[in-house]
Amino acid sequence: MHIHSSLTKRALQALTSKKLLYRYSSTTPTTAAATIKPLTSILIANRGEIALRVNRTASQYGIRTTTVYTEPDVLAQHALVTPHSVNIGPPSAYLDVDKIIKAAKDRGCDSIHPGYGFLSENSAFAKRCADEGLIFIGPPSSAIEAMGNKSQSKDIMIKAGVPCVPGYHGTNQDPEFLFSEASNIGFPVLIKAVKGGGGKGMRISRTANEFLAMLASAKSEARSSFGDDVVLIEKYITTPRHIEVQVFADAYGNCVALGERDCSVQRRHQKILEESPAPFLDQEVRKDIWQKARSVALAVGYRGAGTVEFIFDNDTGDFFFMEMNTRLQVEHPVTEAVTGTDLVHWQILVASGHPLPLTQEQIEAQMEGHAFEARIYAENPSMGFVPDSGELLHLRTPVLTDTVRIDAGFRQGDVISSHYDPMIAKLIVKGPDRNAALAKLRTALEEYEVVGPSTNIEFLKRLSAHPAFISGEVETGFIDKHRESLFAHETIPNEVFAQAAVSIVLNQNISPYENDPFSVLGGGIGFGGGIQERTINFVEKTGEVEKEVMVKLKQDGKSTYDITVNGTTYKRVSAHFSPTERTKVIGFYPHTRCETTVVRKEDTLVIFQGGNEYRLKLPRPEWWEKVLGGTEVKNSVVAPMPCKVLRVEVEVGRRVKKDEALVVIESMKMETIIRSPHDGVIARIVHREGDVVKAGTALVLFEET
Repeated sequence: MHIHSSLTKRALQALTSKKLLYRYSSTTPTTAAATIKPLTSILIANRGEIALRVNRTASQYGIRTTTVYTEPDVLAQHALVTPHSVNIGPPSAYLDVDKIIKAAKDRGCDSIHPGYGFLSENSAFAKRCADEGLIFIGPPSSAIEAMGNKSQSKDIMIKAGVPCVPGYHGTNQDPEFLFSEASNIGFPVLIKAVKGGGGKGMRISRTANEFLAMLASAKSEARSSFGDDVVLIEKYITTPRHIEVQVFADAYGNCVALGERDCSVQRRHQKILEESPAPFLDQEVRKDIWQKARSVALAVGYRGAGTVEFIFDNDTGDFFFMEMNTRLQVEHPVTEAVTGTDLVHWQILVASGHPLPLTQEQIEAQMEGHAFEARIYAENPSMGFVPDSGELLHLRTPVLTDTVRIDAGFRQGDVISSHYDPMIAKLIVKGPDRNAALAKLRTALEEYEVVGPSTNIEFLKRLSAHPAFISGEVETGFIDKHRESLFAHETIPNEVFAQAAVSIVLNQNISPYENDPFSVLGGGIGFGGGIQERTINFVEKTGEVEKEVMVKLKQDGKSTYDITVNGTTYKRVSAHFSPTERTKVIGFYPHTRCETTVVRKEDTLVIFQGGNEYRLKLPRPEWWEKVLGGTEVKNSVVAPMPCKVLRVEVEVGRRVKKDEALVVIESMKMETIIRSPHDGVIARIVHREGDVVKAGTALVLFEET
């Protein structure tokens, strides 16, 4: 799999231009050269795709890089890509300031790039770097401190004349007082950790009755994620768009806006699909938002890359300052695509003491086209987007071009760890306009194949093809609003069952499944040691309903079969493996050539055909559960993913109602409330606070009824 990103030709020309290194804006002091100190060695204090992304740009300019990794990441791509990489210990060590500083000094680094997340918005870390004589490739600690506290940042914005959402941003955290403030604001309200980010420590209270429970949950998650449970309360705008502006400032008072991004389509308050520019935004409003964003940065003496986030009210057309992220954003590639820039290079230039490479006028003159970024996550959309983990057994990505880019931190065979964020990759596409870019996104998603942990790729396909999204009717509640159509069940075509059955036969002919508990084939005679006739049963699952589908194969030639599926018979189907890929079955139906990728994971066949992914089960032998011991227990509630139990909300003997909170778990830094699937009485608490469990492990048992 390619790990590098594909930049536009215009961007590559800009990156390799020597002029870009020394192009000063008109406001640059004549003494600027004396303040410039080129960086020679960067420690990248992050992991995954952003570590690879920073390394790529730094290496293009001859800057030596060092990465750090933890025990779970010993074989991670970012730990292997640089000449120097330092093991800093346990999973949480990416947050260990002392170890990061020591690694930088031991390797002779003059600077640290924090990427995003982890230490990127830690003002104490930025200050510590300065105290230790290391350049922090990011804003000054004072700007991080000012904008990192959401209450303080709103006070600054109000004084600067930037509109803010009505709410309470004070220090009084008494639950009853906050409830009173929420009541005065009027429900629904948004509860948000003042030091939050990435949707963590954020809850929506739609009614007064649920406010205190939502408050407790938000505070708990904020404590776990940021070590601070102070929250603010804001009016929740019911049909909002999330529009953010990419700003960049230098040490000479220059500040520019590199356009805006629409990040409205979210789940669990986290973005999954971003685009630039924001669709169907009035040009006067667009320019006004840019100017307000620049005012925000200038108000706090900002330097480097930052993102000013606004909430746009679809009902009124008003927009309000929400927060400022004092770092590079995950979705920065869409801005790079439409502006022809490399923002990591800009970060290095500004940190070295250079002025900004381009003025506002120059940026606006070269902006063109439309770009989308789709985040490829290891998660299960049908189960509330719960994170997943595990080995990437099969990975096939779209072809990279000037307008199709992939930023990824994993290759086939790598493991998505339950310790960290479940993002696998970012798919970025560009077109001359929104419709062209969206068509390119859909095509690229159809080419993306991942087997191992569950992914959101099929969901992204439906999302990008949804009529409302195509027409630009975006808002942060888009997924809930269109849930029925986005999660509608689609009938599996007969051709999928046929190709799946043929793949089993072809595999059997080449290499029999010895000692395989799921093998549906055994012995048999026929051409090439294969079979003459065979019946294969598959299990198709629709929601909670399972049904068996019978496929009959009759082999009448070395590579030809008569295949019957659901009463339809395909005569003399010629099928064989691709010469180079054992996973790909090529079948010839009457006047039709059908290529199908089939990957087997224990009792599951994952099939990619016609740009769609399908999953079929092979029936488990009756003795399977008894021998290997299944984890599911009758009348139980099980862990939906590998997780740590944070809190148990019930006790033995308690009678609970459907949807009542039972257990709170944490996985990949995200809290999830496990609720009761029905009314019942608690018979046993299987796992307690602090226990670490596997997916499918029983957490709570109910009394039998």
